[in-house]
Amino acid sequence: MKDKNEKREFKLSRRQFLKASAATAVMAGTAGTSKYFISQAVAGGSPTPLKEVKYVRSTCSPNCTSSCGIRAMVVDGQIKALFPTNDYPEPEYGPRGCLRGLSYINVIYGPDRIKKPLIRTGERGKGEFREVSWEEALDYTASRLQEIATKYGPESVCFSFQVGGTGHVQKGAWIALSTLAGWNLNHPYDKNGDLPMFWPQTFGVQSEELEPLEWANSRYIAVFGSNIMVTRLIDSDFLIKARNNGAKLVVFDPNYCPTAAKADEWVQLKASSDAALALGMARVIIEEKLYDEEFVKTFTDMPLLVRLDTRKRLKAEEVKGLDKPADIPPYRDVFVAYNGQFLAVHPEKLELPLNVILEGEMEVELKDGQRVKVKPVFQLLKEHLTGYTPVYVEQETGVAGDTVVRLAREMATTKPLHVIYGASNYQWYHGDLKGRALALLPVLTGNIGKPGAGISTYAGQYKIRFNVKEWWFPKPPRWLPWLYILNGPTKSMKAKWPANGVKAFIFGWGNPFDQHNMADRLRQMAIKGDLEFIVGMDHQMTTSCLYSDVVFPVASWYEKTELTTTPLHPYMQLQQPAIKPLYESKSELWIAREIAKRLNPDFEKYFFPGLDENTAAEKAIELLLATGGPPVAGITLEQLKKGPVRLKSEVPGNRQIPFYEQVQFKKPFPPVSRPAAIEATAQFVKSGRIEFYKEEDTFMQLGETLPVHKPPFVESEYALNPGAKGKYQFAFITRNSLYRIHSNHSNNIWMNELQDNKPKVFLNPEDAAEKGIKEGDLVEAYNDRGKVRGYAVLDPGQGRKIIIFEQGWWSRYLKGDSYNSLTYPFIKPTHEVYFVAGIWAPNTAWNEALCDVRKAGEV
Repeated sequence: MKDKNEKREFKLSRRQFLKASAATAVMAGTAGTSKYFISQAVAGGSPTPLKEVKYVRSTCSPNCTSSCGIRAMVVDGQIKALFPTNDYPEPEYGPRGCLRGLSYINVIYGPDRIKKPLIRTGERGKGEFREVSWEEALDYTASRLQEIATKYGPESVCFSFQVGGTGHVQKGAWIALSTLAGWNLNHPYDKNGDLPMFWPQTFGVQSEELEPLEWANSRYIAVFGSNIMVTRLIDSDFLIKARNNGAKLVVFDPNYCPTAAKADEWVQLKASSDAALALGMARVIIEEKLYDEEFVKTFTDMPLLVRLDTRKRLKAEEVKGLDKPADIPPYRDVFVAYNGQFLAVHPEKLELPLNVILEGEMEVELKDGQRVKVKPVFQLLKEHLTGYTPVYVEQETGVAGDTVVRLAREMATTKPLHVIYGASNYQWYHGDLKGRALALLPVLTGNIGKPGAGISTYAGQYKIRFNVKEWWFPKPPRWLPWLYILNGPTKSMKAKWPANGVKAFIFGWGNPFDQHNMADRLRQMAIKGDLEFIVGMDHQMTTSCLYSDVVFPVASWYEKTELTTTPLHPYMQLQQPAIKPLYESKSELWIAREIAKRLNPDFEKYFFPGLDENTAAEKAIELLLATGGPPVAGITLEQLKKGPVRLKSEVPGNRQIPFYEQVQFKKPFPPVSRPAAIEATAQFVKSGRIEFYKEEDTFMQLGETLPVHKPPFVESEYALNPGAKGKYQFAFITRNSLYRIHSNHSNNIWMNELQDNKPKVFLNPEDAAEKGIKEGDLVEAYNDRGKVRGYAVLDPGQGRKIIIFEQGWWSRYLKGDSYNSLTYPFIKPTHEVYFVAGIWAPNTAWNEALCDVRKAGEV
């Protein structure tokens, strides 16, 4: 036996040595370039020059909100590996990157990569194409678009893009082209079902959220249907740190999700019953006087008087002795409050005296001599909430009545309170009602506009955080919500329906024929010829490309220049090309410029003619920075090339705290929601305050003037098909997967191996036993509209009568079916009261779907 102190002799095979050396090269590569520490001489050969290793700082940009900085390791013009960066000025935000993003090389170099422009030769959906030159593809596309625009009008052409925050330059080029050509635009926020409609209804904004660093300042975090440990994977450690620092974390979810597993308390409630729970807690807060009276009087509509005869707010111009001030903008109204005398409430000034009355009934004399009874909104809310007793709430939600009371007291007395409302929870027909009810909790308790406080919805990178008009909108845009394409026009729609419908469809950065509500409807429009011309832009041969007449191969994230932002962490970052575009791929900006000059030579000047595509992209970035306004003041392209730069705000340290300006400086609601003008969004809250009383006729007709609980399916599935009530008893929920970001990574071999290459259908074991389903069985979720197959996973933590299918699987993995074939494009009338694209518009209700489940093959 050798002496234990004797050094062991290690022998490395050449393969082991190369692996170790490559790893060392990675660790050594802290600058822009380095060398591989590898020489053929090690293996006995002649010495060869060391290979140069280049590192390029870029950004991972799927629609996951993380927007992780990534360093691409490039050797001989190929990306060999992707690594997280750790260069954020605030070290808490780095390093960023997950296995999905780090394995993106499987997609870049995968077999689905589109190499050349394609023109369809066979039936739509069959994938039969011929490869053509760029000249032929561009000429053909431009001529067909001109032909359709001449025949039906330019508004019959529709351009559908994905979230702006993942790429202001490339998407902006096509948005600009669409405005120049007079085409319609689909906004991604409502198309993806991610638009939380309670935001414009209550606060007058598109959406808002605390940045993750602010979670540490919270002392109570209530999560309603948001699975942060999966969908916000990179920032989920902030949630755990907040809990470890003393914040109480309570997760409200029908299912024992990974986030619930990390919580102090999991509250299991029935699907889509959150409004009943929130209103029950609001009842306790008001009855026990746990609310912040000064905040309620200063910042909300609760002191404003409502006429009992018309159920409309009392206006100053109606009241004897009061007049409407002359300086009121046309999008505002002057309402009335009472403190012993009737007061005209100026909508631009949050200055009501604190002796204003919240409760009671008054009689007011109008200018026409009529006397009418009025009550403050607060009084009406208090009366309304009397029905939300612990007994009723327990009946509707399954949550014990004493638990409801305890949670209400905790939330009211533990500050700062932060409510997180997840997309899977508001992607229901009455998602807006749930949001309005949940917003009562932080508003009543004064937890708005302060560090660690508020209500947040973290879904997608939709938010435009600075002005983009000079690049995106050379002419005013024309918008058409996605649901009208699928559903057809409605009598109450405020958006403009094209006179001859949609005849040409252009899409990019997405997979609409597979991943969006009623994908089957879109496929039928293609197959039947309702859509006469379809153009797809992608670097992968997705399901949607199969239905296209022309497919343009576009550069991936690491092959072009782009500018990104995200609502989740407040940094602006560059995508910088690590390699040249593979095969014949081109950037979307280049393609837009080529189409532009073919449609109209005057259009080309907007797209930096004569410059190569990356230089043109940099010019667009410089334009955006120069005209982007206060959030980007002082930020330069050169700064961004060195690393991420925090956007500016009115908050100390440029922190991201919603409504900080309104609360700290008493500015009227709403703050601006870019790119819309304040005149467009301020009409949503005419009082200039947070509004819980909605007096528009549609709200009154539906009994939704105040937040109310309505059970799912009654006004949607049962109204559409009364026979569905007894026939289909399972809620069909499509949740986000750990292994994909929507359609991204569906064909990533590493991600699929982690799932055994099998789509899964999750259900409660008791429900499975009733259906004769065992773990691993191939099962089918179905309804009258369609079906989807997967392998059964029996989860005892899952709520009863719920089927979960993890979204993102391309149809080719599902025997040609789309999991969205089960859904329906419901349009809720309250979503049509106003129309401002991507802010107040019909929102897709992904989860408002009923189904049944059976073993595959059973009938």
